[in-house]
Amino acid sequence: MNIKLKVGILRETKSPPDRRVPLTPPQITALEELYPDVEFFVQPSNFRCYSDEEYEYLNIPLKEDIRDCDILMGVKEVDRRTLITEKTYLFFSHVAKKQPYNREMFRDLAGKNITLIDYEYLATETGQRVVAFGRWAGIVGAYNGLRARGIETNKFRLKPAYQCHDLDEMWAGLRLIELKAGLKILVTGDGRVAHGAMETLGIADIVRVNFDEYLCMDFDVPVFCQIGPEHYTRHKKGKEFNFIHFTEFPEEYESTFLQYTKVTDILITGHYWDPRSPVFISGEDMKKPGFRISVIADISCDINGPIASTIRAGTISDPFYGYNPHLGIEEPAFTRTSNITVMSVDNLPGELPRDASLDFGKQLMNNTLQDLLSGIDSPMLNNGTILKHGQLTERYSYLKDYLND
Repeated sequence: MNIKLKVGILRETKSPPDRRVPLTPPQITALEELYPDVEFFVQPSNFRCYSDEEYEYLNIPLKEDIRDCDILMGVKEVDRRTLITEKTYLFFSHVAKKQPYNREMFRDLAGKNITLIDYEYLATETGQRVVAFGRWAGIVGAYNGLRARGIETNKFRLKPAYQCHDLDEMWAGLRLIELKAGLKILVTGDGRVAHGAMETLGIADIVRVNFDEYLCMDFDVPVFCQIGPEHYTRHKKGKEFNFIHFTEFPEEYESTFLQYTKVTDILITGHYWDPRSPVFISGEDMKKPGFRISVIADISCDINGPIASTIRAGTISDPFYGYNPHLGIEEPAFTRTSNITVMSVDNLPGELPRDASLDFGKQLMNNTLQDLLSGIDSPMLNNGTILKHGQLTERYSYLKDYLND
């Protein structure tokens, strides 16, 4: 058989290493049946959630040297020392917002005439993302928030998600816990992350209430409320809230979030935040009488952003730290009852890598790979293409100074 296209699955090189994969072994087998002119190779890895043996069992070749592959697929940023000239790469690059920590990698990508397709920006013509791990970040982030509550109150213990075999085991443990009557949990956002968080809360039998009930009523069961920016911001001049206007001119709005801090025990964030937007909780807010939040599961993880206590990212193995609101500093987790327990991990889907990878691969197969493997120049692929043969595409021309200065 004449193989026209070769695809390589990269070994993750970011430290600490991510265990997720873009495609599972059975998914690769299915793709090879659908596209007989495409052949897949996998770089060996000791830490993937799918072992080398699982790929070999399905006759998917392991190959250290993947220089003859046309397309290279990973998950997280690629070590610039391993980049191969004039290839097409797919991964979450984290460069489109001019992130300073990935600038040198981005320059090397351009210098090696690489075509970079970023999963985060693969979208339909209406702007809807087609592949994402957000649901899994929400699922695990909410679980970690409840886990922190159990440790903090010494009422129950949940196994860390990364120690669970899969989602079924994690949720089975969650069903066994008992939460205090009247516990109030607030979820921000209305996208994949927030909906993933609400899945977890539903498994724990936490009752959903609307924002008016949440603010004004007490309950004899644990409850949660989900809110969007229309609930926690207002226009500075009193104009009616308009979401499109808010996304374009967030600096014209001010926060009304303080009211929620007086009735909330656990805050779970799944919102998108623009640096021009008003902050949610300032350091001064945390010192005010009546501030009630004791656990913040900051899935959005905007460091030094809308929530003053998010001062760094945690890790999967060490996700919690304490924030002393009176001194404005980090302290060891669970050492002072007056501290706020913070969970701010930026790669939460990595805690359930097999489930998250399976779901992600399905999204790729359903929405992206037909165009990619068939060589179709589709609007969706164009939306996600930041570099074309080392040159910025028109959509990302605003990165010129980031790339060249």
